[in-house]
Order: sequence, then C-alpha cells, then structure tokens
Amino acid sequence: MNVFKAMKPERVYTTVKMIPWVSLKSEGITVALLDFDNTLGPDHATAPTDYSIECVKEIQEAGIRCCLVSNARSGRSKGIAQALDIPCVTYARKPEPVGVRRALEMMGAQKEDAVMVGDQVFTDVIAGNLAGVRSFLVEKLYPKEIWYVALKRIPEKLVRLIGHF
Repeated sequence: MNVFKAMKPERVYTTVKMIPWVSLKSEGITVALLDFDNTLGPDHATAPTDYSIECVKEIQEAGIRCCLVSNARSGRSKGIAQALDIPCVTYARKPEPVGVRRALEMMGAQKEDAVMVGDQVFTDVIAGNLAGVRSFLVEKLYPKEIWYVALKRIPEKLVRLIGHF
C-alpha cells in the first residue's frame, strides 16, 4: 500500500454521531473500532462523557459492537472502556496495524466486518487502512489537545489538502 493511500480515509464526518450506523450495519459492518481522545471524549479524559455514552449507545442500537482502540499505555483507557461497558485494546501502537488486528481478534471479527473511527490521520486512519479495515476520519471533538498531537495537526492539514479530504 502506498503511503498516500494509507493516509486517506474512506469517509470523513464531522462527528461520530454523523456516521450512518444503521446503513453501515446493512452493509455488513458488525464492529466499530473507536479511538477515544478527541473522537469520543476530551483528550486525556479519565472518564466517559455524556457524548461518548450516547455515541456508544447509538452504535450498539444499530446492532454494531464497539471496541475502544487506544494508544494509551495507562489504565485510563481501560477504565473508560469499563465505564462504557465495551472491550478495549490499550497500547494499540497506531499507526501500526497490530492494535487493530488485536481488536478484531478480541471481537471475533474479520477485517471486512469492521470500521476504524478516529480523529487523526497519522494514527487512526493509517492503522485502520494497514489492517485492511474501513477507516473513517472524524473532526477533532475539542480544540484542546496535548502538545505533541497539536504538532501533528500541522502536517496532517497538508496531507488533507493534498488528498482532498
């Protein structure tokens, strides 16, 4: 897979709530692999928000199972996933596909059954694409983020401009 193809999401949405989950279910999607920070909740949050709870509920009501796929090495993501009552893969090492593949195995799903949803091209989209799952990019949910993520947004804007997404 060439580098530009790996960075291009299949679809781009403003928020997770804008994704047509019922339509995706009819297309054969049974598993949503979800980033948390700035996708479902604030960057480095320690608990789910009302928004993240609503998103997971909406996805599940469409008949799709959820799994959190996080690069965090701490117990923070595990605690959030437990509060949301969904499985979690921590230290996913995105953009490497290993965490996405672990999530598929954990969920008993094939790559054709899943979609990876996240707010970053250089982690979530690339990991999903390299693992062979559909990848959807959502705009970051909150303006505040940790400094190293904010720095990655600069080249990400350029990639999005060149790739027209």
